[in-house]
Amino acid sequence: MPSHLKTIAIPVFENETTEYSLEQDLTQAIIKRFVADNHLRIVDERSANAVLRGRINYYRNSVFGISTDAALAQEYRVTIGVAVVFKDQVKNREIWSDEALQKSANYYVQAVPGDSARTEQDGRKDAITKIADEILSRTVESW
Repeated sequence: MPSHLKTIAIPVFENETTEYSLEQDLTQAIIKRFVADNHLRIVDERSANAVLRGRINYYRNSVFGISTDAALAQEYRVTIGVAVVFKDQVKNREIWSDEALQKSANYYVQAVPGDSARTEQDGRKDAITKIADEILSRTVESW
C-alpha cells in the first residue's frame, strides 16, 4: 500500500434496492473488516487520505434448489451487487473500482444433512460478509 495512505473514510453506501437497511448493514460490515485488519484507520471524510464509496445496485433472493420428494423450494440464494470506488484523496486519483462486484450466499430453509435450517437474513449476512472481505482484500492486498 502507498506509504502516504494511513486513513480511510467509508461513507454509508447508497442503496438503490428496496431492501430496508441493507446499506447500513453492508457499510458496518466493511468498516468492521477494516478495523479488524488495522492497515488503514477509519476517520471522517475531511481528514481521510483515502475514501471508499459504494452503491448497492442489486439484491435478489431466489430459489436455488428444490427438494426431490416434495417438489418444494429447499435451497435459496441471496445475491448482492455493488459498485465500489477506492480513491486516493492525497494524489486525487482512483486506485481501483468495480461497477459490478457481486457475491452470493446459499441457505437451506429446511434442515439438511450437514446444515441446519436458516433464513433469508442469514443468507443476506453471509453475502454481505463476502462483499466486505472482497473489498478489504482489493484495498489492502493488491499492493
